[in-house]
Amino acid sequence: MPTSTVRDFDAYPRHTELPPRSPERFTPAATPLSSTPRGEVVHTADGRELILRSIEPGDVAAVQRCFKRLPAQDVRRRFMHAMSELPAPMAQRLCRIDPELEAAFVLIDETVKPAELRGVGRVFVDRAANTAEFSVLVEHEWTRIGLGALLMQRLVNECRRRGLDEIWGYVLMENRPMLQLCKELGFVATMVPGEGSTAQIRLKL
Repeated sequence: MPTSTVRDFDAYPRHTELPPRSPERFTPAATPLSSTPRGEVVHTADGRELILRSIEPGDVAAVQRCFKRLPAQDVRRRFMHAMSELPAPMAQRLCRIDPELEAAFVLIDETVKPAELRGVGRVFVDRAANTAEFSVLVEHEWTRIGLGALLMQRLVNECRRRGLDEIWGYVLMENRPMLQLCKELGFVATMVPGEGSTAQIRLKL
């Protein structure tokens, strides 16, 4: 059986907050500036405004519209295989989470009507292992402005709040932006045995 190999991700010791991202790679992080009944107001580095909140059952249509705007490459990176559309049952399942085992946060653009989903991050908890698997997706036109890092920070904080030991996920090796982000946030990457195109990345909490 092939052995796993650890990539050159620098592992940080346990810490309260994630280490800062490299200023050479990322623009200043999007920052929640205030709270409203709708969620946290986020102003991106380029001045756009979003609402950060937990996903809701009423987000099904927005999730499906967001999926249709994704390039085929982004769909494959997120779902690990090609999909032409997001079926309604799958969209409903993604929006109706089990709060005991899942958490999901969305970035909503309310400057357009109907409001559109620009990014989503979620974790699925494995109680037996006391870990959580994560996934993060940001719409292509909204990348490189700190939103992926913002969602990752929220997911890590949520896992720490739940007292979990580790957060992890699978990332295709071609997904360089996500691999670079996770490297700078302290994740360690291990090649998946028999899957030369996929890495498993982990962060001890």
